[in-house]
Amino acid sequence: MAQLNKTEIGAFLAKQGILIAFAAFMIGFALANQRFIELDNVFGVIRSSAILGVMALGVTFVVIGGNLDLSVGSMMSFSTIVVLDLHDKLGPGLAILAMFALTLALGAFIGFLVGYLKLNSLIVTLGMLSAIHGLTLTWSGGKNMDIADKSGTWFSVFGQERVMGIPVPILIFALLAVALSLLLSKTPFGRKVYAVGGNGQAATFSGIPRARVVFLTYIVSAFCVATAGLLQASRSLGSQNTVGQGMELEVLAAVILGGASLMGGAGTVFKTVIGVLILGFIQNGLLLVGLDFYVQYIVTWIIIILAVWLDVAAKRGRLWSPIA
Repeated sequence: MAQLNKTEIGAFLAKQGILIAFAAFMIGFALANQRFIELDNVFGVIRSSAILGVMALGVTFVVIGGNLDLSVGSMMSFSTIVVLDLHDKLGPGLAILAMFALTLALGAFIGFLVGYLKLNSLIVTLGMLSAIHGLTLTWSGGKNMDIADKSGTWFSVFGQERVMGIPVPILIFALLAVALSLLLSKTPFGRKVYAVGGNGQAATFSGIPRARVVFLTYIVSAFCVATAGLLQASRSLGSQNTVGQGMELEVLAAVILGGASLMGGAGTVFKTVIGVLILGFIQNGLLLVGLDFYVQYIVTWIIIILAVWLDVAAKRGRLWSPIA
């Protein structure tokens, strides 16, 4: 009986441990600083998490499909710099369209390498992280980018305005989450993504075009990155050319926290949203209790390790390896 209880407890912690830890963090932060649970702070956290969240929505498709995308941080920097640069040359409307087209082209290139050429996604996207960073520096000439007439453009509506009191970035994040959740859970394409991530070879034998499905997951990811770049550019109307540097790890942490398996075939958009909020509130809480901002990088690493451990533990039904 004791052994059974120990096994049951281990299985429960493997599946729900991250939520338990999050609840403990929330209670601790609320007790340490009452401002943590104030409505203004809650809205502020969600708003600041929207850009990361939009990127995480797209990466969810890639991870469920059995691959990784470590290029999203550099790609977001590229999108932000491009739309800011073209704003004064083409106008905001054409600048947005051109930026989306260029970002989708990058996503298509990665999807072609991983999907059709069947190259390792970790190696491809790690290489593209560096290549796109170089492309961004080349485009900007190594300089930061700003809109010349910040007061005379409607471009700021995406990042600074409110609709019925709700910040537009939150609305875009929410609407995109709903749309992509329906795409993943209610369409044949979504079912194919799960099938390819769960067992790519079996999916191919079943007649599912694996290469095309993988290709399209990277298109979805690129679209979300372009949307995040639009929000970032509209929010500040100017940007450093390294604005997205390092965000790929935060995005991956959020996706894993939401329950998407690095082994593929498991995860949901809704749980990714939860993962984004977990990361956002923990980082906000650390600042409110007086810790320096760079401590969040250490905590993010710890969260990634914990989430991966719990992901593997959930697969085998116990926290510890049976051969340990």
